[in-house]
Order: sequence, then C-alpha cells, then structure tokens
Amino acid sequence: MSWRVVAVSNRAKLDYKMDYLVVRSEDNTKRIHLSEISVLLIESTAVSLTAYLLCELSRRNINVVFCDEKRNPYAAVSPFYGSHDTSMKFRSQIKWSDTSKTAVWTEIVRAKISGQMAVLKAFGRPEAELLESYIQQIQEADSTNREGHAAKVYFNALFGMSFSRSVDSIVNAALNYGYSIILSAFARETAVCGYATQLGIFHDNMFNQFNLACDLMEPFRPFVDYEVKLMAPEKFEHDEKMELVRLLNRKVEIDGRLQYMTNAMNIYARSVFNALDERDISLISFPCYELQIHENDSLL
Repeated sequence: MSWRVVAVSNRAKLDYKMDYLVVRSEDNTKRIHLSEISVLLIESTAVSLTAYLLCELSRRNINVVFCDEKRNPYAAVSPFYGSHDTSMKFRSQIKWSDTSKTAVWTEIVRAKISGQMAVLKAFGRPEAELLESYIQQIQEADSTNREGHAAKVYFNALFGMSFSRSVDSIVNAALNYGYSIILSAFARETAVCGYATQLGIFHDNMFNQFNLACDLMEPFRPFVDYEVKLMAPEKFEHDEKMELVRLLNRKVEIDGRLQYMTNAMNIYARSVFNALDERDISLISFPCYELQIHENDSLL
C-alpha cells in the first residue's frame, strides 16, 4: 500500500514519466515512484504540473491537495470513480438505514472522546476522568451531546481556560491545518472505496461536499491535537506545517498491527462502510490511541 506524503513547497514543475512523479526545480530533479505516494501536497502557487500527471494521479487514487497563497489547504482532487463498482456502492449508500447510521455515529463519538481522554492522560490532566464519565453516559446518537460537553472540557484542559476554538490564534491555525490534512485524506479514502463524499452519516450540510469525510475523520482529530500540543507553536509557518503533514507518515496500531497513518485510515474507513452495509457495528476497527501517545517513538 502507498504510504509516502510528498510536499512540494517551492517553485517547481511536475510531470509524469514511466510511473514516476518527476519534480524539476531550479536546483535539481527528483523522481518518486507513484506506487509509494498516498498524498501529494502542492504547498506553493508557483508550482506547475501537467494534465497528464493529474490524470495519472487520479487513476491511481493519489490524493492531490492544493494550497492557497497563504499555504493553507484549499482544494483536493479526487477521481469521480475510485472503485470499479462505484455505482453499486452509491446505491448501497443511499439505502443505509437511519438505525445503522445512528449506531455507527454513536460509536464514532465514543471513539473520539476516548482519543481525547487519552491525550489528556498523556499530559497528566485530571480532566481525563471527567471525559471517561462522559463516555459512559453516551446515549444513542449522542442525544445528550456528550461530544460537545467533552470538547469544551478537553480544549480548555489542553490549551488553557482562555482558549476558544472560535478565535484567531496560532494554535487554532495549527489545529485547522492539521484537520484539513486529515479531512482531505478521508475524502480520498471515501472516493477510493467507491462512496459519495456528499452523503454523510451525521453531517448533513447541503453546502458541504465532504459530509461523509467529516464524519469519518472525527476519531482521528486527537492525533492532530496531540501533535499541536507537543509543538506548542509560537509561530505557524512552513516548518510547523510540515510537522503536521508528516503525521500521515507515522504509524498507529489498528487491528493489532502497526500501520502507517494513511493505511490505518483506509482500514478504519472500509470497516465503517462494512458496518453500515452489514448493519453490524462490531465490524468497525478504531485506532489505538494509547500506543500513539505513550510509545510515540514508534511513530517516527
């Protein structure tokens, strides 16, 4: 499976030659075999690339993320048909029952709060116990909004009582950047598996073309939060952004095995789709947060 995240940050020309991505800059030329690439991040607006390369990247289900003039993720390219049976998958997706979606979403919320609890434990925050109680209180479809209550406790415990997700700050810029990278990866996984990103499980915004990817990414947000807390950024520029991009190249345990983060996303996404198709939440495979946090050296 592909694993490499390639970031192009300076002026360059990109093209395709004999199964390789060719990156030509002013100083040198580099070649990377497409079989190794899971994500291509175009961080600079001074990068040019050929239409042939774009078609080949899409054909191989390689996620291409374009950044704006501020070097923030702005758009992603995904194939129309990432799977040979996309039409069948669309019909199956439309038939997902409300009961199945509710059950799956409940488990996603439970996993997300579990990840947040593990992050707080890693930094020795006593509020982790409160999040543990929220996990026990989760009801069907999170009708009592334990997710919202947990988020308030969690972010204040992690970044300080004055912190708010709604303000313009360096920490929020880092969190949003990391979340954007995770979202683009799940949009790619959704397309690769043959499903429509617009039709979500819980998210249902008519203006959001990534509703399903927004649903899927929730249990992976704590990995970004943990990384940003470790960074404690006083600025958020190229080096800090690359630290978050490299998160996709780290390893995490899932189904009892260490996997690159991008592969773990694929395993998890497919398990969610299987759970929805088969109406069986026991099929879902969530990442192991404890290994990510307490044995971080294994992720490098």
